[in-house]
Parts: sequence; structure tokens; C-alpha cells
Amino acid sequence: MADTRKSKTDDAFVCVGMITAPHGVRGAVRVKSYTVDPDNLVGYGPLFDAKGQAKFKLSPVGHVRDQLIAKIDGVNDRDAAERLRGTKLYVPRTALPETEDEDEFYLADLVGLKAHHVDGSLFGTVRGVADFGAGDVIEIALEEVRGKVVVLPFTKEVVPDVVLSERKLVVNPPEGLLQEEEGPGNRTRRPGSSRRDSQADRDSDAVTADAVGAETATGSGKEA
Repeated sequence: MADTRKSKTDDAFVCVGMITAPHGVRGAVRVKSYTVDPDNLVGYGPLFDAKGQAKFKLSPVGHVRDQLIAKIDGVNDRDAAERLRGTKLYVPRTALPETEDEDEFYLADLVGLKAHHVDGSLFGTVRGVADFGAGDVIEIALEEVRGKVVVLPFTKEVVPDVVLSERKLVVNPPEGLLQEEEGPGNRTRRPGSSRRDSQADRDSDAVTADAVGAETATGSGKEA
């Protein structure tokens, strides 16, 4: 499920990356960034841990494969860096750039929306959006069957309309594709034939299979 949570001040937080390993002996770490440009991760200011308590100020020093190498203030040796392995890094939802049109949105904003069937009936409530390697899926807790969650392909055909202003979306579930799912599910989305063709799509925060946890999150801005 999408990793959007509330802090003690009720501000939503979104996961934008994860510390995967120490790098070298001087306290640097490798960070899996869920932004289009890994360096965008440092543009938010301090990042937070999952409890919203510990703050991390990152300074990029290089790259390895698809990961950012960064120094963190106060982390000066490999042992200290090792203790941070697996730490997910969050930013307040308010730190993310505002979307520029009504068809662009963050996956974190979908959590909690009411899902209405194309026939007008109430279908359920969105729990999250995930990518387990075969394309994005949307997880919906059914209205009529307590405790049951169905997983639908997150495509334009199956989710033809998202109306954030009304806190709802429309689903057209294909026959034979409903299935139970209890798995996890912060990245923006612009509706399209595949829902994977926009800058905002690639930059937002939802959970992806890489991290599981791995979440995707918005970059510090749209590509020029």
C-alpha cells in the first residue's frame, strides 16, 4: 500500500528514498532515490525517518549504478552508516511541488479516495498503488465485502477518471482480474493509455517492488 502516513502534527509524509548500504569507510551511504533525477532527493531540505523524528541532511558526493552516494550530517564512519541501512527517507507532503493541471496527481493523494464503479455504484476505498514488476496496480478495499481487497491494473481503461476535487475515482474492473491482495502498495500520475508516460508519473511516491520496500516519490521539480 502506498506509504503515506501522518506525523504527530497530522501532516502527511511521503517516502522519497531509502538508505541501502554504507559506502566506503568515512560515513557515506548509498541511497535508492525514488525521483527521476536521484540528486533531486536533496532538494527537499531535511529528510525524516518513518517516525518523523530523526532528521537527515544529505550532501551528494557521487553515484553508483542507479543509486546516489551521499554524506549525512553527523555520520562520520562506516559503523554509523551501517546502522542506517534500510532506513526509509520521508518528506512532508507539503514539500512536494504542486501539480500543474487537473489530470496530474501524486499517488499518495489517491489513498483514501472513494472508488465508484462506472455504473455509478460505490465500489470501495483506495488503499494504495503498487508496482510489482508487471505494471502498476491499484488496491481497493471493497465496500460490500468487509476485509476484502481487490487489485486492479492501474490503466486508463480500468481507472478512466480521477477527480481529486471530489475525492473519488472511477473504476471499470475487467472480468476475471479481481483478486485478493494483502501486499504493500509517491509518484505522480497523468492519465494516459498506460499511466506511465508523464514526468509526474516517474517522480511521485508510491510503493514499488524494488524496495519492499521501495517507494517512488516526486523529484524536486518537473524536467524542463
